Amino acid sequence: MGQKVSPISFRTGVTIGWKSRWYARKSYFGEFLVEDERIRRFIDQRLNRRPPYAAVSSVEIERTREEVKVMLRTARPGLVIGPKGAEVDKLRAALEDLTNRRVSINILEVKRPDLDAKLVADGIAEQLKRRASFRRTIKQRAEATMQAGAKGVKIIISGRLGGADMGRTEAIILGSIPLHTLEADVDYGFAPSMTTYGTIGVKVWIYRGMFGEALAEEEDGEAQAAMTRARRRREHRDTPSGDARGRGAPAGRSGGPGAGRRAARPAPTASAGQVAAPAQPAAPPAPPAPAQDQGASPSADAPADQGGQ
Repeated sequence: MGQKVSPISFRTGVTIGWKSRWYARKSYFGEFLVEDERIRRFIDQRLNRRPPYAAVSSVEIERTREEVKVMLRTARPGLVIGPKGAEVDKLRAALEDLTNRRVSINILEVKRPDLDAKLVADGIAEQLKRRASFRRTIKQRAEATMQAGAKGVKIIISGRLGGADMGRTEAIILGSIPLHTLEADVDYGFAPSMTTYGTIGVKVWIYRGMFGEALAEEEDGEAQAAMTRARRRREHRDTPSGDARGRGAPAGRSGGPGAGRRAARPAPTASAGQVAAPAQPAAPPAPPAPAQDQGASPSADAPADQGGQ
């Protein structure tokens, strides 16, 4: 009882992959193992312990006959890459000088830093170095981790907290931390805080759910989004557009979709800067009948032929 085991080492090879992936003969195994530790320590000192902090959470190493592949998981890939890749080229050259081998670097982004235990521990250690209140610091970080989607978090800090003469331990636990369940995705991180009055250790456990739940939730979210898009397309196809509604029914029919808007729309009038269209000319009046002399008006008994007069 009381034997503390790192959740990472407890699950490595069962539900978590190895951080170093290579094979070597017995005569070279020790050399490569020490070299991996030198690479990790060099990257941590160069990117995490000196400003600007690049927030590198883990370093994975693969080896082939020709080169050493280094994969960095960081929350700030722009700081590691640098302008036009200048910083990553410097880092590659430094690692080649350290190992005397050809090195290739691959950078992966950590999309949710609040769910990475190593980054949370580094943030707490940096705040403690700046003489922040340790109780407020661990409480704020624990609440931020729970709001980011974690199902449980445990933070333990130990040392001369607040500059006290006697070292002690403070802890905060939110949610659940199933340490004995191998299917549980429990991340662990440790970071030392080098203060002026001594070193304070920071340990963080984050429970992110079962290993299969995250993939299932992502698939459910993608399926739900696809269903929503299909429903919107179907509704858009069934509903007529604005022009079709305007032409659907005549203005006099009250049941037409656009009848109310057309009835309330006033007739267009010519503004001051516009010239009104000329009115249609009316038909010319009929010419008046020719006037007749009353004295010479023929009687009804007069003959119709007047050719001899």
